[in-house]
Amino acid sequence: MPTSPLALLTFGFVLGLRHALDVDHLAAVSTIVSVRRSVWGSSVVGALWGLGHTAALLAASLVVIGMHASIPPAVAQGLELGVAVMLVVLGVRLLATLGRGGRLHVHAHTHEGVAHVHPHLHLPAMQVNHDHAPASRMPFWVGLVHGLAGSAALMLAVLATIRSTPLALVYVAVFGCGSIGGMMAMSTLLSVPMVLAAGRFARAERVVRAGAALASVAVGLGLAWQIAVEAGLLV
Repeated sequence: MPTSPLALLTFGFVLGLRHALDVDHLAAVSTIVSVRRSVWGSSVVGALWGLGHTAALLAASLVVIGMHASIPPAVAQGLELGVAVMLVVLGVRLLATLGRGGRLHVHAHTHEGVAHVHPHLHLPAMQVNHDHAPASRMPFWVGLVHGLAGSAALMLAVLATIRSTPLALVYVAVFGCGSIGGMMAMSTLLSVPMVLAAGRFARAERVVRAGAALASVAVGLGLAWQIAVEAGLLV
């Protein structure tokens, strides 16, 4: 365990980067990124996920710092189960969108004299006046749910050993910065095959999107199964 403040904060940042690579995080974000057809929009999705994630960790950290206690195992399992349910819902939601005939639509835009195209998903019933915002509130709420899952438990365990309250709060902030940066990078990378498929092969684009949805459902069901086994509900 790191002892000096600098080593501790460095460890927190690296742990934040690692936290963004948890498979359940990537599965959830991939379903959201799949409906954003620009690298910029995908990076914003990652940033919003990281902000929601950090907000949840900050709230939990204040409890840990104030009570000098760790999160009870039963509570941690309940939070993990919530993540599992969310992953299944996100995957099924994306599959339902594809099943209803969601199609890729491309718009040309000019902002401040700079022209660019903005491809994204349309449902058959969607009207022409639709939202072109690069991201919605969903990534923030998904990140909020993810805030206490996976390797964040290790972050809170380390946090409980820090006696200096200012250092503990800085540690949480550094961990959050690492997770935001890590997820921005990963969401950007995840968007590349989807952007390429959307720009050249419509069928391949649907396959990639369906793959992201099925992966989210599979990870969610696998996580729920693991939680049930650890809780003794399944032999």
